Amino acid sequence: MLSFYDYLVIGVYFLFMLVIGAIFHRSNKSTSDFFRGGGQVLWWIVGATAFMTQFSAWTFTGASSKAYENGAIVLTIYFANALGFFVNYAGTASRLRQMRIITTLEGIRQRWGGGNEQFFTWIAVPIGILSAGIALNGLGVILSSVFGFNISTTMLIAGILVIFMATFGGSWAATAGDFMQMLVLVAVTCVAAFLALYQVGGVSEFIGRLPEQSFTWGQLARPEIIYLWMFAQTIKQLIVINNMTDGYRYLCAKDDRHARRGALLAAILFVIGPIVWFIPPMAARILYPDLSVIPALQPLGAKITEGAYLAVGIMTMPQGMIGLMVTSLFAATISNMDTGLNKNTGIFIRSFYRRTLRPHADERELMIASKIVTVVFGTMTVLAAFMFNSMEGLSLFNLMQQFTSLVAVPIAIPLLWGMFYRRTPSWSGWSTVVVCLGTSLIVGNLTTFFGPNAYQRLLLLATPIATWERPDVLFLLGVLGNTIVGSVWFLGTSFWYKQEPPEFHAKVDAFFEKMKTPIDFAAEHGKSADRSQFRTLGTLCLAYGGFVLLLALIPNGWVGRLCFIFIGGAIGGIGALLFRAARKAT
Repeated sequence: MLSFYDYLVIGVYFLFMLVIGAIFHRSNKSTSDFFRGGGQVLWWIVGATAFMTQFSAWTFTGASSKAYENGAIVLTIYFANALGFFVNYAGTASRLRQMRIITTLEGIRQRWGGGNEQFFTWIAVPIGILSAGIALNGLGVILSSVFGFNISTTMLIAGILVIFMATFGGSWAATAGDFMQMLVLVAVTCVAAFLALYQVGGVSEFIGRLPEQSFTWGQLARPEIIYLWMFAQTIKQLIVINNMTDGYRYLCAKDDRHARRGALLAAILFVIGPIVWFIPPMAARILYPDLSVIPALQPLGAKITEGAYLAVGIMTMPQGMIGLMVTSLFAATISNMDTGLNKNTGIFIRSFYRRTLRPHADERELMIASKIVTVVFGTMTVLAAFMFNSMEGLSLFNLMQQFTSLVAVPIAIPLLWGMFYRRTPSWSGWSTVVVCLGTSLIVGNLTTFFGPNAYQRLLLLATPIATWERPDVLFLLGVLGNTIVGSVWFLGTSFWYKQEPPEFHAKVDAFFEKMKTPIDFAAEHGKSADRSQFRTLGTLCLAYGGFVLLLALIPNGWVGRLCFIFIGGAIGGIGALLFRAARKAT
């Protein structure tokens, strides 16, 4: 199925990513450079990182399966992302950047003290590794099943690439790579959507031939469950995007203004991107009601709908273009992983190694330790992916949904409230997580504790919960239950705030005051790296765009050649604009 040209495209992509890691190797002179780009990154790179780290190949497998089966309801998740990033733009992003910290856990230390910093360190690092493992496993499963790649080799190669970029390039390479991979992904998915619509017969044919349930969501399940699920998705995305640990995206921004503009860019991309992404799987529902007719998807077996996005690409894309589609899947996962790996390493080094193991370590030692820990955590991520690969009977969509509702949300709730409400004691942060994880345990085992019809009684439904409804019910109860219980507990601890010593009150007041003080870049950082960012990213765009333009020489039809010209021209055009901006930058 993959031609020589497709393998060439994939090979050049991997080489290109390795080059990015090597280019930024010398930019890392301190842990501030290594973990947050020295706090000098421009808004358009910040926005690309915020956008790319919010999803993975799961979007084009698990979520696309949902789009194939149930239509546009999956857009709820991604439009909720747009809303979450708009809230970032409205104020959260600037607060996060104005903390003036290198890693997010240092903000927790300033807010609640060292005990909470250690508690969240040993919660955040394992969760980050498991989350990245889920994403890597999703990538490996789909590429091995559809394209015949060896799943172990695929996950290992992707893991090695991420480890190399994160170890040698640090945050600079991660953010620059995010920007480049955003351009590739956006251009390729636009072409995939165009080819899907072209195959169906146009936009009007596409809308007219979709099953009625694609837009009439009440037919998918009971309205009580559907609308609660949509509400829970929105709440979940608002919490996970706006809390303190997920605010690592903005620590690298040049100042609060660049942080806010980056958040706005991510919000806009999450309005436009999902509409483009889910056209192919919904078109596949029209073109291929039975996906088993496509031989390449048959190895997926019971999970064949997870190949819905790829179905249209396999059947419509010219030689070389499928290789670009594969690289877009890599881009979605690698961007999520390398930034997450850099974040986890920063947490460990700054909040445990420097605080507990080696409090007198200098920057040289911290940099060496950072690179060693990056390799260790990257290896653990690959091993986690192998672990998830051994699990049977759970779809990628439901796996990710249950993980976020029962694990990620409990951790995020106190880290969201803690940025806005100050009158809580030092133990309010960690205790809220413990209470919420207890809530998750109860929600996940509700039928064990309260009988087989517990979910039905809790939601006041007339009939029992069906087996296929259970994952959605578990998700919405996990999100809503944790949000309500966690918020009540966190805010309720304010009754004990006055019992804290004056030193704690003064520290909390200083934390909130700093969050409200705008960044004076010239006074706090000095010379900027604006010109080098414009020039370096401009050069990379021109180089990769030029390579894609050369692919128009592959013996394809005129539509295929135009697709390569569009992608190469778009990436190269961005490069030309960046070069022009470099001349004006001071």
